[in-house]
Amino acid sequence: MTQKAEKNIIENVPERNHFSFKRYAWAQFKKNKAAFYSFRILIFLVILAVIAPFIATDLPLYCKYKGVSMFPAFSFSNNCEVTNPESGEKENIQYDIAEWKKMDVENIIFAPVPYTPNKTDYDNANYVSPGGKQIFTDKDGNQVDMPSRFRHRLGTNKGGEDVLSGLINGTRVSLTIGILSMSIASALGLLLGAMAGYFGDRKLQTTRGAFWTFIVGTIFAWYYAFYLRSYSIADGFAESSFSMLGQLLLSLFIFSTILYLFYLIGKVVGKLPFLNSNVYIPVDSIISRCIEILISMPLLILIISVAAIAKEKSIINIMVIIGLTGWTPIARLTRAEFLRVSNLEYIHAAKSMGFKEFRIIFKHALPNAIAPALVAIAFGVASAILIESSLSFLGVGVPPSTVTWGSLLNSGREQYSAWWLVIFPGLAIFLTVTIYNLLGEGLRDALDPRLKR
Repeated sequence: MTQKAEKNIIENVPERNHFSFKRYAWAQFKKNKAAFYSFRILIFLVILAVIAPFIATDLPLYCKYKGVSMFPAFSFSNNCEVTNPESGEKENIQYDIAEWKKMDVENIIFAPVPYTPNKTDYDNANYVSPGGKQIFTDKDGNQVDMPSRFRHRLGTNKGGEDVLSGLINGTRVSLTIGILSMSIASALGLLLGAMAGYFGDRKLQTTRGAFWTFIVGTIFAWYYAFYLRSYSIADGFAESSFSMLGQLLLSLFIFSTILYLFYLIGKVVGKLPFLNSNVYIPVDSIISRCIEILISMPLLILIISVAAIAKEKSIINIMVIIGLTGWTPIARLTRAEFLRVSNLEYIHAAKSMGFKEFRIIFKHALPNAIAPALVAIAFGVASAILIESSLSFLGVGVPPSTVTWGSLLNSGREQYSAWWLVIFPGLAIFLTVTIYNLLGEGLRDALDPRLKR
């Protein structure tokens, strides 16, 4: 057969339609209208959180003053020197304290919401409602009705701070805490759940001497890394977030180093007589007992207690605390999937080819067992947002200078007639949590190939 004939045969062979589970899952996800539109709303919220400093700020987007063009909202500098073309006098404009709304400018473009969170409008303090009378002091010092473009669309709180600006900027805080805290929880949950489900209690072997040496090393590592350094860790909590993270990382480094040294010692001890017999490491039992202990604790009270210890309130503290306590649902679902996946043929084929255990876990098993964990992560983000709002409402969350949905709700407790301080932040929390819950349900249905539609 000539090469031309072979080419014609190959070209005339019909292409096979390869099945793609990703395309299938996306098609099924789009059929769930509630989840699909929730996904679109979430994208909108993410974009809103990213551009929040530019759409809710009292700094102008553009201003032309005495012939000089300025972009205060986009500038990295906080001042600009302007020279009067007529008199030659120089004037220093400091962006954050300049009264832009009263300045005699040639041209100015304000943000859609011309107010910054935590910036007081003294003329409209003491709970001005969205439809109530709002006052504006012009450049001549006269008090007039608020111009339409400067109105507080959702009212103000006791200090005269704009509620709409707080809601928009609070989106950044809520989404950041929800996503980053669940990133920490996901890393812990996927790792521990994968190890528990893959190794079980009868798959990971070591010598008796190495096993007991490692147990003793764990006790020593905990004693030197955390028990003796408990005062240093407590001081780190009291000083700042970065100090707290530094102390925790140092303790983890000491803990890992001591464990590694005892691991090396265990290799030698495991060669001694009576200690060289093989034993199974109950990985699943150890991790499952840790999950049960953490689940049995009242997590909200635990989080409040740890947050109250820290002298300085910080977003980092909240993210770390929620992340270190929210990994158990992810670990349980990952463990259950690994118990199923670890007995499939492709895992046995990978073992027969001599692949290392961790390569099999993270490259072959985890991608096929992560679907239920993604659902738990989506629900976990919603739970983290609720926890942050609860902590901010109780006054033990983020710093007072940071406006969140929970802190806006907290300000409404002082004045029950200020309904807008309860309705609008409450609706924002309700909407975001509902979006993540609908996304979780949509992912659960789309990633389950057993569901036929």
